[in-house]
Amino acid sequence: MDETVRYTYRLRPGRIARAALLDEWGRCRWLWNEAVHQQKTGRKPTFGKLSKLLTEARSRNAWLREGSQVAQQQTLRTYGAALDHSFKVKGRGRPKVKRLKDSLPTLEYTTRGFRIKDGRLCLPGKVTVAVVWSRELPSEPTSVRVYQDTLGHWYASFVVRREITTAPESDSPGIGVDWGVKTTAATTDPAFDLPNLGHRRRRAAEMAKAQRKMARRRRPKGHAPSKGYQTAKRQAARVAKKAARQNTHDARVWAKNVTDHHALIAVEDFKPKFLARTTMARKAADAAIGACKKELIERGTRAGRKVVLVPPAYTTMTCSECGERANLRLGLGIRTFECAACGYTACRDRNAARTILATAERDRASADDVRHLIAFFRDDGSGAVRAGNPGPDPGGKSPGYIRRDR
Repeated sequence: MDETVRYTYRLRPGRIARAALLDEWGRCRWLWNEAVHQQKTGRKPTFGKLSKLLTEARSRNAWLREGSQVAQQQTLRTYGAALDHSFKVKGRGRPKVKRLKDSLPTLEYTTRGFRIKDGRLCLPGKVTVAVVWSRELPSEPTSVRVYQDTLGHWYASFVVRREITTAPESDSPGIGVDWGVKTTAATTDPAFDLPNLGHRRRRAAEMAKAQRKMARRRRPKGHAPSKGYQTAKRQAARVAKKAARQNTHDARVWAKNVTDHHALIAVEDFKPKFLARTTMARKAADAAIGACKKELIERGTRAGRKVVLVPPAYTTMTCSECGERANLRLGLGIRTFECAACGYTACRDRNAARTILATAERDRASADDVRHLIAFFRDDGSGAVRAGNPGPDPGGKSPGYIRRDR
């Protein structure tokens, strides 16, 4: 069975190629904003209407005909997909105008819009870009996304097909994962804990220095930013991105270790978004709980493991030894759990991880209202939800989703 993945590589565009990519992005951005304007007039633009809009715009504007029609079509196709998604998902905002100072260049090409020749990426308009091939592509790419990050670096993300590699068989028991701030992931086995290494905290002084330099060099509103301000801005972005990459690397290594050694992974379905509005916002951002959780679920699902999402309600208050629930909620300052019924004493996070694992071992698929009751030791009610585990593949077809590369 094959899966669709993305392989990302660093690009080294020259001065002429960089200027051509930016010009192409300007044309695609203009088309996106024109499609948003059509939406504001009350007419819902379908892809047929958007294609007609592209044809009329190219026939009317000579500067638009100088660009690649493939990239422009892909821009409108992406806009149409974003618009459809906004109608399907409640609370999802409609696509908005992309301002030049707020949007980064992103170009997409299908197979007829690019090719790889002599290790270089060839794009329309006789644009050739050197690629840093850190590894070989597993198959011929079907599309490519060329984009620029906040540091000004260019990347090419190829969509390819590769064989699914399942994790080795594991006879070890399952593992429960409880999320936290001091320890990012506390598990039932201390050997698989993920400590909070504090990458952002260690670089706080360096970040503050770069931000002070930005503040000194900032010009009044209405004046173009100076080169010194732009240099200081890139330095601050470089520090922030380095810390984020370190968090991503730690999460990937930890998730692979957990996935390789456990057939059952019970994950607390914790949503750390609300922490951004509390005094723990900085510590929560440093822990990167959301990224670690997403990494673990994706790796476990791809490896064929049983991944179960357990609601976090009352997991800290429930004794993992006897199943008795405490009457009062434990404060954050109390780090030791003590059961009044059986006298069991353990680390607060370790007890919660064991409770989460016990919930998942009951093999539950749905829940009526687990926020008010978690009694997995005494009944057969459901308190856990599967995290998109792959089921039988009808027709022998592989999953159609695209996941980011590791």
